[in-house]
Amino acid sequence: MNRISWLAVPDEATAPEGVQKLWAKAQGNLGFVPNVFHAQALNPDTFLAWWHDFNTLVNRDGHLTNADRELLAVVVSGLNRCVYCAVSHGAALRDYTGDAALADTVAVNWRHAPLTPQQAALCAYAEKLTLTPAHMTEDDLRDLRAAGLNDHAILEATQVIGMFNMTNRVSSALGFTPNAEYHRQGR
Repeated sequence: MNRISWLAVPDEATAPEGVQKLWAKAQGNLGFVPNVFHAQALNPDTFLAWWHDFNTLVNRDGHLTNADRELLAVVVSGLNRCVYCAVSHGAALRDYTGDAALADTVAVNWRHAPLTPQQAALCAYAEKLTLTPAHMTEDDLRDLRAAGLNDHAILEATQVIGMFNMTNRVSSALGFTPNAEYHRQGR
C-alpha cells in the first residue's frame, strides 16, 4: 500500500461534495489529484479554506510571475526539507521555466543556479524569512527594492513565503508523499 499521509485519508465515498468537486477539477486540469488534496480532506472545511488562500496566492496573475512564485516555493521547501512541496513545486518550476536543471539546482542550493539579480534577491529574502524570521528588519527590503520590486510585489512575495512555510510544516509533520506524476513532470 502506498501511503500518502500518516493520518487517515478520506475516499470519494466519504468526502463531502465541495471536496469531490475540487478533486474532479484537479483531475481534469492536471490528469491526477494531488495527494495533498486527499490528505488534507480529512478536515474538509479547513482544507477548502487552505486551498482558497493557497490558490489566491499562488495560482493567479499577480505582482510576481508564476515562475517567481514557484521559485519561492522551491527555495522555502528545500530549506525546510519538505519532500512533498519541494517535489511538487519543483515540477511546477520546471513547467514554468522549461529548465529542469534550474529547478533541480534551486531545490538543493539556489546560490548555484543561474538566477537574475531579482530572482537572487527574492531567494535571499525567502531564505532569511524561512530560517531566521525573528531577525527580519526593514533593511531586508532594500535589496528587493534595488532589484526592481515594488511594495505590492514585496508583500506578495512575503505572503507566498509564509504560505509555503506553513504548508511545509503540515506536509512534513504528517508525512505527505508526493504523487509519482510530479517526479516525471517537466522533464
